[in-house]
Amino acid sequence: MDHPESFEVRPAAHDDPPPVHPAWLPPEAFRPIGSRRTLVCGGGPLAETVHDEVARACARYGGGVRHSAPGTTGDRSPCADVGGDADVPGGAEEGPFDLVLTLTGAEPVPDAVRRLRTEWPAHEGDDRPIGEEGFVVARHDGVTVVLADEPAGLLYGLFHLVRLGERAFGAARPRELHRPATRRRMLDHWDNVEVHPVMGQVERGYAGGSIFWRDGALTGDLARVGAYARLLAACGVNAVTVNNVNVHAAEARLLTDRLGDVAAIAARLRPYGVRVHLSAGFASPVVLGGLPTADPLDHDVRTWWARAAERAYQAIPDLGGFVVKADSEGQPGPFAYGRSHADGANTLADALAPFGGVVHWRAFVYDHRQDWRDRSTDRARAARDHFAPLDGLFRDNVILQVKHGPMDFQPREPVSPLLAAMPGTRLAVEVQVTQEYTGQQRHVCYLAPMWSEVLAFRPWGTAGPAVANIVTGATADDAAREGGGLVGVSNVGDDHFWTGHPLAQANLYAFGRLAWAPWADPVAILDEWIELTFAPSKTGETGETGDAGETGETGETGEAARLRRTLHAIMDGSWRTYERYAAPLGVGFMVRPGHHYGPDVDGYEYTPWGTYHFADRDGVGVDRTRATGTGFTGQYPRPWSQVYESAERCPDELLLFFHHVPYGHVLRDGSTVIQHIYDTHFAGVEQVAEARSLWAGLAGAGSVPAGLHARVRELFDEQLRCAEEWRDQINAYFFRKSGVPDARGRRIH
Repeated sequence: MDHPESFEVRPAAHDDPPPVHPAWLPPEAFRPIGSRRTLVCGGGPLAETVHDEVARACARYGGGVRHSAPGTTGDRSPCADVGGDADVPGGAEEGPFDLVLTLTGAEPVPDAVRRLRTEWPAHEGDDRPIGEEGFVVARHDGVTVVLADEPAGLLYGLFHLVRLGERAFGAARPRELHRPATRRRMLDHWDNVEVHPVMGQVERGYAGGSIFWRDGALTGDLARVGAYARLLAACGVNAVTVNNVNVHAAEARLLTDRLGDVAAIAARLRPYGVRVHLSAGFASPVVLGGLPTADPLDHDVRTWWARAAERAYQAIPDLGGFVVKADSEGQPGPFAYGRSHADGANTLADALAPFGGVVHWRAFVYDHRQDWRDRSTDRARAARDHFAPLDGLFRDNVILQVKHGPMDFQPREPVSPLLAAMPGTRLAVEVQVTQEYTGQQRHVCYLAPMWSEVLAFRPWGTAGPAVANIVTGATADDAAREGGGLVGVSNVGDDHFWTGHPLAQANLYAFGRLAWAPWADPVAILDEWIELTFAPSKTGETGETGDAGETGETGETGEAARLRRTLHAIMDGSWRTYERYAAPLGVGFMVRPGHHYGPDVDGYEYTPWGTYHFADRDGVGVDRTRATGTGFTGQYPRPWSQVYESAERCPDELLLFFHHVPYGHVLRDGSTVIQHIYDTHFAGVEQVAEARSLWAGLAGAGSVPAGLHARVRELFDEQLRCAEEWRDQINAYFFRKSGVPDARGRRIH
């Protein structure tokens, strides 16, 4: 297959990465910066990265860059037509410059910087510090300035300008403060060091092998890890867990004799401000240390963890901490010793505290050996039942990592009630960027609208805070307590396109942008991704002006505007399209066991996993009410406990998650449950066919490289086939259960 143009970056080690898809950082996206005169003021590795990024862009597009840093003399790279003497120490006041990226304490600086620094922070009463990763951007008198307290802010400010493109150098821009809403914006890689006999190199990975590990060893392709760090920084991600939360034997040793491998990865991520975290096995004191117990209150166990943390920080001084999955799906945990999860988490937290590390302790704890005949046991209840009584007992450097829904990343779930039950604990929301239950990156499914709905959900009603406030810490009684941030299960592999499906890159980009700004508009985020990813189709590359009615102030060609419209038509509603042809009305888990791809309505119905739909001849759905069911609705605060309790008030899209109802139950749009099942599954297939046709219309138009277009075309063929299979199996199943024909007379097998 033909591949689109590759990109060249130069990580800290100055070796070129392999030719992979540039994703949202193609060279053309740097033209506005690379064609201008830039001054970088500030020292340290991240400031060096900023300089190197600008220097590469200038080498390509004819601009120039000068770096003024403590202890340096003159330019750090050739600087064309920037004025002044290249040998002047620092060179900071030479110019003129079009762009200045500077630390607040840097001296000397041009007048434009001095003016901005003098006026900030006295801006409309806002006296907040810029912060460790924040930056101020402004444009006055023909100079664009990025001002930051720390080098990380310069790095994020640079990528903000890349997103703005030519708009960063147009009309005057008033001072804008940009700071991440969350301190930790982390991706968990479920990558195995050794190939697992069932799950392979990457558990729930749909984009090839691991970018970190290959066949039991550290990959020889670390340059690609550096390129990955660059992509992450450009969308706001600053932390990565490099091994599976299910810690097998080889992965366990990353904490001891294989720390050097982790340090090598950390060295490639560090130039872009991305910190490494390790998934650690709860039983490590036994497995690695030879102790007879992993009891978290045992003195020898606590000592072992303390020494393990000390060794880890000697090898990786900026290690972020540990991620732990315990007492879950066969992973060992504190229950084996009669201890609580607070006991377990606090032991690791105490070991990490001297080094500033945190432990992400996953709340995904439930009985996976459930008796399917027992309708009183409810997997959805488990997280809150286990953890809510422990609120206030966790150390300050424990972050409880909570899946966004109470089950397992289904296309539609309610928000987890645990998020409203632990005001005294730092909580992180975990979302699944890899599409385990949403098409496995063979289907287009833009997930940012789902995540935005979760973040905007207000557990205490319209007058209360939202989930976004919980993850940022805005609802904490203790104003000094941070929120736990946003965590995503990565969808990256060693595929040429990073995510297998080229359009699945949008989910990775959107995760980072929402982790930085949880209230951001997912449609606007998709616009950013489109504009960056397909930057070569912009004017300046071809000199075209396009249709004046379509270009406006953006300089967008008519072809680029058509591409944007087409991608929005395909992607904006793609999550709901997937939902229409998959499991209906929030019931979930009608997938093939094991690999979870494609329909199997009863695949999990009589298994121990607790994922049931209870369909019979009279109705379908899980009764989770307090009155007659599992009582799960009572885990929510008012008003949602009352809303979910009532079949009449419950949102239709969640009806079967909370209620077992007859097939003739009438929904708000006037259709019955059974007719809704038929209608949505036929409609979902039609929408996939339409999206496939829209994509086909972009062939040969020049806005999409041929290799990328071919990959997506092939995947659309598979998505349509699979959607038809979903439609036919779901409709046939419920027709045979209910005996109710389709009111529209369509064929049901």
